[in-house]
Amino acid sequence: MNSVDGTSDLFRMENNNINPEKGKVLIAEPFLEGRYFKRSIVLLAEFNEEGAVGFVLNKPINLSVDEVLVSIAHFDGDVFVGGPVDTNRIYYIHTLPHLIPNSIHIFDNLYWGGDFSVLKDLIEQKKVLPHQVRFFAGYSGWSAGQLNEEIKENSWLVSQIDVRSIMSLNNDNLWEQSLRKLGGRYRMWSNFPENPSMN
Repeated sequence: MNSVDGTSDLFRMENNNINPEKGKVLIAEPFLEGRYFKRSIVLLAEFNEEGAVGFVLNKPINLSVDEVLVSIAHFDGDVFVGGPVDTNRIYYIHTLPHLIPNSIHIFDNLYWGGDFSVLKDLIEQKKVLPHQVRFFAGYSGWSAGQLNEEIKENSWLVSQIDVRSIMSLNNDNLWEQSLRKLGGRYRMWSNFPENPSMN
């Protein structure tokens, strides 16, 4: 139902005409609940007829990877919550395909996985910088057709993002920043309180 001033449509997505695909991001609508996806930005690392795989970009665990994996040398890069699936395993994305064999291309100069023993050696030799690799505990997964249904239900806004923003070390405000860049009603979303009753 539309009100006179149109405010009842404030939280309806108006430009969700970008198809979900590898390299795009999902921006959670302001009221999406849950530990993993509330106000999250999810990078799609894979999307096909069988389903989708993604990593939450803006939920740091505040532990370095060597605190999570005792077999790796000290590294200043944090571990992030990747999603609710397989949370006892570490996944990673990076910009080092020329150094890490068997990396899977996502888009531009961004890759997923590869030979982890090579990455461990590179960290040991201090040949990797924190902005070149990001680690995740677990991942986000959708079965065939599931993500499309969630998008139709306005749970996610599909958008684009550059590699620099993805690999940024300081992205606690990535959800808000991404919405502000889209402008219009999405700028207002970015300022909407998490708990309206507390406002």
